[in-house]
Amino acid sequence: MQFKILKKSKSSRARLGLIETSHGVIETPCLVPVATQGVVKTLDSKEVEETKSQILISNTFHLHLKPGEKIVEKAGGLHKFMNWRKPLMTDSGGFQVFSLGFGKDYGVGKVLKFFPGKEGEQIREDSQPQNIKIDGNGVTFRSPINGDELFIGPKESMKIQEKLEADIIFAFDECTAPLSDLNYVKRALERTHRWAGMCLKAHSVSGKTRQALFGIVQGSHFKDLREQSSKFIDSLDFEGYGIGGDLGSNKKMMQNILDWTIPNLNERKPRHLLGIGYLEDMEMVIKSGIDTFDCTVPTHYARRGIAFTSEGKINLKQKKFLKKDESLDKDCTCYVCMNYKKNYISHLLKAGEITAFKLLTFHNLCFFNDFVEKIRQKIKRGEI
Repeated sequence: MQFKILKKSKSSRARLGLIETSHGVIETPCLVPVATQGVVKTLDSKEVEETKSQILISNTFHLHLKPGEKIVEKAGGLHKFMNWRKPLMTDSGGFQVFSLGFGKDYGVGKVLKFFPGKEGEQIREDSQPQNIKIDGNGVTFRSPINGDELFIGPKESMKIQEKLEADIIFAFDECTAPLSDLNYVKRALERTHRWAGMCLKAHSVSGKTRQALFGIVQGSHFKDLREQSSKFIDSLDFEGYGIGGDLGSNKKMMQNILDWTIPNLNERKPRHLLGIGYLEDMEMVIKSGIDTFDCTVPTHYARRGIAFTSEGKINLKQKKFLKKDESLDKDCTCYVCMNYKKNYISHLLKAGEITAFKLLTFHNLCFFNDFVEKIRQKIKRGEI
């Protein structure tokens, strides 16, 4: 992998760049749609390509569960398995340490405000999640398929990701919950830093140098820990960076975390923000210096009947849209907006037809990719 900076903003940390991989070039800043199990839900790979998506991210944990990395490897790797010709990322499984652990226990997400759970409680130093066990070697999960014990640590994560053969892979880490107190986050950060070194060693021994390994910065919403983590990860021989973990209780805190982190990272390497990508966040995270970011928003909302448009979000499940003989967005030229009307998609939703989710997913991905393209143009013109 090679990363080339084409232009840097004079008024922010935003930059235009190119990430070159063996499966193609990615123009940055760039949205990375989520293909959890090797598919963007409701679309085939050709359709995803038609939405102008440049790169996808798949889920190491779930692909390990089914069909298993050996099956994917035997099929020629994830690109061939899912018939995707462009670049791919795979995460490390670290997010499942959170989502199947304290995230599940407390009903919270990466940004506390948006997923309110037991906000008054705190996760303290010696706490353990109810359904997984975290120790210095890795994490013992319970398979959501059959309940069997399943262990993933740094070495295991690297082996799985190497068999999947994505272009960019991530070091195994512990994604902390936003309710974690300082002492818990310190211990989790020590684990993440130790695992980072183990991942680098395992990756170098494997000899699969065509896969770019990114290290992940953690530290929750604590300034000292974010600065410490970013400096430590930068000191190691990673080809790029992921910024992970919980991102505080509001958008301002998210920006603070990026401001504490980005200046300590080598600017000649790409920076990926894990799991964040609401439309209202995009310009801010790009101005903060983020090159790529993944999120489920366009696809997740589509499966709930919601389309993103130039006039805001619209819920096609509402009865009024049955009388709207007009495209989803008059300013959009995607295949869906050029060929289908609100009344038809609303009808499909009410009839329980899965084609509605397909049409909305296609449009939303086009809308999000166009939105990021407009930000790239703003950087090019020197407006941000």
